[in-house]
Amino acid sequence: MKAAPHQQQRLLDLQAIDTRLDQLRHARATLPELTQLAELESNAAVVGAEHVRVQTAHEDIQRELRKAEMDVQQVRDRAARDEQRLNSGMGTAKDLQALQHELESLARRQSELEDLQLEVMERAEDIENDLAELQAGRERVAGEISELEAARDAAFARLDAEAAEISAPREEVLADVGPELVGLYDKLRETMGGLAAAPLRQRRCGGCQLELNAVDLGRIKAAPEDEVIRCEECRRILVRTPESGI
Repeated sequence: MKAAPHQQQRLLDLQAIDTRLDQLRHARATLPELTQLAELESNAAVVGAEHVRVQTAHEDIQRELRKAEMDVQQVRDRAARDEQRLNSGMGTAKDLQALQHELESLARRQSELEDLQLEVMERAEDIENDLAELQAGRERVAGEISELEAARDAAFARLDAEAAEISAPREEVLADVGPELVGLYDKLRETMGGLAAAPLRQRRCGGCQLELNAVDLGRIKAAPEDEVIRCEECRRILVRTPESGI
């Protein structure tokens, strides 16, 4: 392939632009904030699921507590009515004796229900403490996520601004290089990890970093200036420079 020396030199400019753009894309995709956000969002999901579970348990215990309170109150009301009837002295001796026995039975039942109510209240308190801790954890994680999102967005903005600045002259450079050389360059970029063109400096390929042997150097020295040279080792486009050493 033939290409004027200035086109080949501009190819190095194109490679420099594309290399930096590749670096910026990699930096954007591998921001530490992205990994940290993924971890925090995973933690938030776990805490959220646990919060739902404990919230459901809290609702259940509240229903259980209300039932225990109602049971105790019903026994108290029944005992109050019996106490009132007993104190009134109305009824036969047998009836009054039956009321006395029932009051004793209600007292035992009330004691049992109050013990049960106390146990439910203790469990309710434990669940409320768990719920408060989980809510605090959710708020803390949400705050950390917001901070990381802000840091991520700031980093994105900085990288995108630099990418826009770097890529601004690319169309002009493409025109200077010419479609034929650009076509070869694009094909090589796909198979060479993005680095398709490299300078020859101090007898060394800027792509594979290997020093050329005397035979290859002699071949390059004898080649016309407009001939597009390829490195024999890595097959990248090798652009001659004033520092080539030939």
